[in-house]
Amino acid sequence: MLNALDRHLALIGFMGAGKTTLAEEVAARIGRRAVDADRLLEGRAQISIGTFFAQRGEMEFRVAEAALARETFRQSPPAVVALGGGAVKTQEVRSTLRERALTVLVDVDVDTAWERSRETDRPLAQDEDLFRRLYCERQPLYREVADAVADDADGVILAAAGIHHELGSLELLGDLVPGDGPVALVADSKVMGIHGPRAQEALGDRLVARFEVAPGEQAKTPYWTLQLCNGLRLDRAGTIVALGGGALTDLAGFTAAIYLRGIPWVAVPTTLVGQVDAAIGGKTAIDIPQGKNLVGAFHWPARVVIDETLLGTLPERERRQGEAERIKTELLAGRPLDVRAAAAYKAALCLRDPHDRGVRQWLNLGHTFAHALEAAADFDLPHGEAVALGLLAALRVSGRDPKPVVDALDPRPVRVDRERAWAALQRDKKRTGDAINLVLLGDDGPYVEARPADEVRAALDRLTVP
Repeated sequence: MLNALDRHLALIGFMGAGKTTLAEEVAARIGRRAVDADRLLEGRAQISIGTFFAQRGEMEFRVAEAALARETFRQSPPAVVALGGGAVKTQEVRSTLRERALTVLVDVDVDTAWERSRETDRPLAQDEDLFRRLYCERQPLYREVADAVADDADGVILAAAGIHHELGSLELLGDLVPGDGPVALVADSKVMGIHGPRAQEALGDRLVARFEVAPGEQAKTPYWTLQLCNGLRLDRAGTIVALGGGALTDLAGFTAAIYLRGIPWVAVPTTLVGQVDAAIGGKTAIDIPQGKNLVGAFHWPARVVIDETLLGTLPERERRQGEAERIKTELLAGRPLDVRAAAAYKAALCLRDPHDRGVRQWLNLGHTFAHALEAAADFDLPHGEAVALGLLAALRVSGRDPKPVVDALDPRPVRVDRERAWAALQRDKKRTGDAINLVLLGDDGPYVEARPADEVRAALDRLTVP
């Protein structure tokens, strides 16, 4: 399992890497407690680490450190645990990490580590030659144990969610798809023609089948789900690789959720919508005539591979679809976000609330309106354009200035049947009785609030041309 969804998240690395600070930030963002193993050990021993080394020696310290690690990683719920720089020297600690944690190496160069550590009371940071020798000696151990490498909070969160973000990573797909079982590649004909050859070459001998489906939202139907299920010949060791935009990853992820009662899948989003939103977090679904995403499942991808070089082939209109989701995320975060940071923001909320029962609902900002418009347009309205209109409505209902959305996306009212749009909105999963639960924005950020049906209907009608 290449995520920390139901496991502890362990941070390892050399002295001065900043593990404690990162653990606190990451824990706050994903809704977990932070544990500093060294501070916890000091509290139990009632002496500092330096005094422990001086009085009892490093060997006894490592024994106590391993016992503490064993106890900590057997506790629940999962935490974010910052381990001491030398903890991985002990075989028991390394075994515990492999068994009970997703382990991220917090990378730091030796010069930076020394500058941060040399004037502290760390017992092994009193001599620079020794310090540099230890740094070199421990690197192989860190790399052996680590499931991922990061140097900031976004990187740790992406790793915790099983997301690999790297330019050119499509060529590494064979190594990034977990396991060694057979792989079926799914894409629409256009994406298969552009990116399929490189994906197939990267997958090598593991690739046993490839499937081409309808483009865009046309693929998110029971028909194409059954087509894939009928064509797949994978066993439970097999993996579906979804290469395409948000609609494609939705279809492939949902198929993976129901085929053989669930097999692994890997998302390789090729659109901005997919890279900042749709491919992240394990919500998969298909559409039915009554509404968008009404048939679905939570099925977390074994890995998400984000290669921003794939965005270079996007037409301008497709890029704008993704801009709507990226700007939505900026509104939620209250700060500018690039692709990597937007992906990390969503990943953090999904780790914090994997089944969409709390703060993950914030990601629906504008989507209640957007999905209603899409359904009324028979899903011919591009998702990003619908989201841009939905954000406009959400900001208006929130009593906030819609200028950021207007300036960036210039959403224009669409010509759809208002009654169909309203009927679709009333079938929305977020409805409670006669009120509609909306994600809104306040001075302190996003919140969910039930608003009267007539107010919501009026906001929806403003998005359409009579």
